[in-house]
Amino acid sequence: MIEFSNVTFSYEAVRRDGENEEAAGVKDLNITVKDGEFLVLTGGSGCGKTTVIRLINGLIPAYYNGEMTGTVTLGGRNIRDMSIYDISGQVGSVFQNPRSQFFNVNTTDEMAFAAENRCLDPDEIKRTIKSTAVSMRIEDLLDRNIFELSGGEKQMVACAGINVLSPEIIVLDEPSSNLDHQAIKKLAGILRSWKEQGKTIIIAEHRLFYLKDLADRMLVMEGGRVTAEFGADKIPELSYERCEELGLRPFVLKEIPFMRKDEKKVCGSIELKDFNFTYKDKMHSISIPELEIPEGSITAVIGNNGAGKSTLVRNICGLEKRCKGIMRFRGKSLKPKGRLHNCYMIMQDVNHQLFTESVLDEVMLSMTDKSLGEDEKAKKAMDILIELGLDAVAEMHPMALSGGQKQRTAIASGLASEKEIIIFDEPTSGLDLHHMKLVADQMKRLKETGKTVFIVTHDYEFILRCCDRIIRVDKGMIGDEYDLNEKTVGKLLDFMNINDGGNENV
Repeated sequence: MIEFSNVTFSYEAVRRDGENEEAAGVKDLNITVKDGEFLVLTGGSGCGKTTVIRLINGLIPAYYNGEMTGTVTLGGRNIRDMSIYDISGQVGSVFQNPRSQFFNVNTTDEMAFAAENRCLDPDEIKRTIKSTAVSMRIEDLLDRNIFELSGGEKQMVACAGINVLSPEIIVLDEPSSNLDHQAIKKLAGILRSWKEQGKTIIIAEHRLFYLKDLADRMLVMEGGRVTAEFGADKIPELSYERCEELGLRPFVLKEIPFMRKDEKKVCGSIELKDFNFTYKDKMHSISIPELEIPEGSITAVIGNNGAGKSTLVRNICGLEKRCKGIMRFRGKSLKPKGRLHNCYMIMQDVNHQLFTESVLDEVMLSMTDKSLGEDEKAKKAMDILIELGLDAVAEMHPMALSGGQKQRTAIASGLASEKEIIIFDEPTSGLDLHHMKLVADQMKRLKETGKTVFIVTHDYEFILRCCDRIIRVDKGMIGDEYDLNEKTVGKLLDFMNINDGGNENV
């Protein structure tokens, strides 16, 4: 049993001036998690759900500094009296960003790492890795270089490592954030298997549709407190409209209405011809004989994990110098350097793009218009932060933010840039319903200013809110492309395998 008794925790955050400042965590929290229970924590970004996860796996107070009162007990023992090693024997963790928990370059070594540290039998570890790979259908991820995997593939490796360790308690923080719908089906199957084994599972999540038939209980959090609770009998009754009222993502994706009217296309296009790139491993590549994207459009780049979506947009942006082929934009043929001059990309792992001492400085850094003075830049940056709900953390250090806040900070930097082509790689990863809507509105505003927007995403609801064109990537090639409207939305539904079923049919 896990028990929170009057737990309050505030993070020690750092302001722009270097002074410490308390940031919200949880307040006077009382939660009891029974052995074998499947508990879902949800709510807006920064609501406290990740803090709960960190309190269970011991990262608070061992790793994250702050003020804590109250007690968290694990099997009757106070977490404060337990070492990280002791806790890790009982609790396995899957983080939102799997790279933050990797210690090896080779995927098979990574799957074995936690079990090896618990001194489990080597032969048993090997057998479990093999059976795990088969059951998860990830045999193709064995003995691979972790740095050559997609974000979703990395997440599956992290889950596999926990499966090999087989702890009694498993905590997961936004595990679906970078997964395609096929991978989410795999994840749902893994979670179901753990539940059938009697594992205690606590999952912090915004995307709820795949948890509909798994959750024993769901807690909705806001401001570090639990504001609503639903049992397994009430969760299926939560309609799309009711979820909207609660500020939650829907449990049934097929209920999401198509939210955008058809619009006239802007003249002009971006043209790719004989566009080819291969990584050094020779296993992953893109090959695009011809592709035309309307200028001033919002194009969703979809496809399964590892299909080549991020590779495609990285080459459009000019980040890969060895790319062969032609990219024409506004009558000019652009080489990689020219593409960099015209494009701005917000990466999937935003930690790679946060450089400054404050959120405000981060946004101002992307402004290259020399005609703007510092005061003008600051005002423009603050206006963007207000629109994305980040004005309250403008003076905070970016690395002190929650995952969703970091994501919005990187998005704000892209919005502030003067580039004509803006590329977003999984921009809604870790975002709640409210902030997903804000980001969707910003995408539409970019379009209104004449910008051309590419969005690599698995987020069906987000696509319906703002995208007007679909490019589906399959094994490095263009599998399909079409304008998104009421007539073609069924094609998107079919690809994502969304129907009226529960997590068996996500």
